Amino acid sequence: MAEEETAEKKDKDDQYVVLARKYRPQSFDDLLGQDALVQTLTNAIKNNRLHHAYILTGIRGVGKTTTARIIARALNCTGLDGKSGPTIHPCGVCENCKAIAADRHIDVLELDAASHTGVDDIREILDGVRYKPTNARYKIYIIDEVHMLSKSAFNALLKTLEEPPSHVKFIFATTEIRKVPVTILSRCQRFDLQRLTIDNLMTLFNKIVAAENLKADDEALHIIAKAADGSARDGLSLLDQAISLGGGNIRADIVKNMIGLADRNQVFDLFENLVAGNVEKVIAGLQEQYKNGANPTTLLQDLINITHMMAKARIIPNSVNDMSVTENERELCRKLSAAVSIAVLSKIWQMLIKGLGELQVAPVQIDALEMILIRIAYSAGLPTPYELLNDVKKNSSLISARPQAVPDVSARKPAAGPAEVPLSVSSPVSQTSGQTPVSSVFPDVEALLSYLEANRKMLVEYALKNDVCIHEFADGAIKMTVSDKIHPDFIMNLHKILTEATGKTWKIDIVRGVLGETIADRERAKSDEEKRSISEYPLVKAILAEFKGAKIETATRKVISEEDEEAESELFFEEEN
Repeated sequence: MAEEETAEKKDKDDQYVVLARKYRPQSFDDLLGQDALVQTLTNAIKNNRLHHAYILTGIRGVGKTTTARIIARALNCTGLDGKSGPTIHPCGVCENCKAIAADRHIDVLELDAASHTGVDDIREILDGVRYKPTNARYKIYIIDEVHMLSKSAFNALLKTLEEPPSHVKFIFATTEIRKVPVTILSRCQRFDLQRLTIDNLMTLFNKIVAAENLKADDEALHIIAKAADGSARDGLSLLDQAISLGGGNIRADIVKNMIGLADRNQVFDLFENLVAGNVEKVIAGLQEQYKNGANPTTLLQDLINITHMMAKARIIPNSVNDMSVTENERELCRKLSAAVSIAVLSKIWQMLIKGLGELQVAPVQIDALEMILIRIAYSAGLPTPYELLNDVKKNSSLISARPQAVPDVSARKPAAGPAEVPLSVSSPVSQTSGQTPVSSVFPDVEALLSYLEANRKMLVEYALKNDVCIHEFADGAIKMTVSDKIHPDFIMNLHKILTEATGKTWKIDIVRGVLGETIADRERAKSDEEKRSISEYPLVKAILAEFKGAKIETATRKVISEEDEEAESELFFEEEN
């Protein structure tokens, strides 16, 4: 019997424990990067202000469940003498500490909500809430992945969670805090566990490497820390794999092959050729890295990170001095930051981001990546619109020439017939025909339109511009032709607005006949004339010739004196697909 127990104990000792479990933090001092949480709990324990429910949120592998267990130990530790109270530094040797660490304490219940989502599972827990703890100071319920609970399970938990007995503490952990009902969140004290920085992970890795008597390159550990993306568990799993792959020697080349990374210097050369527009070198470099085991998606993400780093270095030069930036990255920033503009980097960024989606649907990812980089390399050498405009200005020998005068659209004669008489804004027909002067509130139709726009009378304003041809506009009287599609309430609404604005009753006469030219027709005609006038400038002609398919969207023609050195115009171009 004794021999069997000895053999069983030996088997347990021979079993390998992964690094993520072997070096799991046992106290708050071992937690990395969670200073706010540690400080809050330290003050709460010192001042005896312990909350009845805590919820821990953060990405996977950042230490949520581990923190919950440390809190359970801190609240139930009795110390070496068996009489100590809650402490931020659990002793680790008392019966409660050892039982909780071994996950066998009868008063600390840990539930995985991913596999126990129903209301019956919660009711089973709540049935034991009313009983006092057997050995510990507090009965603690740890519910992992709490967002997986069903709606009915959350509802069953609400009342007990709001007013639990004094001997009960709840600790929830979740990666999806948004899926937890606000009724639960409002009853808990929330802690957001931060992603671990590269420095934090490097500190942890170096500590483990020293404890395991291993050899490791700093570059290899740095690569693993970056690949971990802030997760200690992911980082330790990668470190475990690298140790096995390298036979206890963690080298950069082994880690790169393991993760599927290309050589970092080769990626820098690829980016440099990319911004220089050296398409042949880009393709050759890409093929070389792919043969060496580089993953297309990872390579594209590396280029995205480099683009962001370059743009940040352009705007904040001191950012290259950050500890997370390697010496090779600093050298690249110094070499290219002055030569590559923010406009070019923004263009490269957008094309790379769009390329991520293309890789996901491409039948052959490396072919898709080649096409993406070819597109970027060719576009990198193209001038920006600003540079192109300056080049056109410099090379245009006719820049000082003036276009021929274009007659103003307002000088055109109106069509014949009473129904074809256009609106005269500056000289109303009513004044030329000897009628009473126009009202001072609305001296012309433009003033009326401005009033309608300012007072958000959009329907009346639209109808007045598009569905009405005004023949006379006098003080208290309007004569107009209206369209067949005019709204039946238009005249009534217009009459009401005029009366309220001027304090007098207006007479509105409707003339039957063809609608004729409306205000909107006149505005469009004037805009077209201005566009034709603007298009006569040599600079505009040169720009339209350079941008094939472009057109003048809007144009404002200014009066240009003979002394002006250049024609000034406000142009907006829309590229046609």
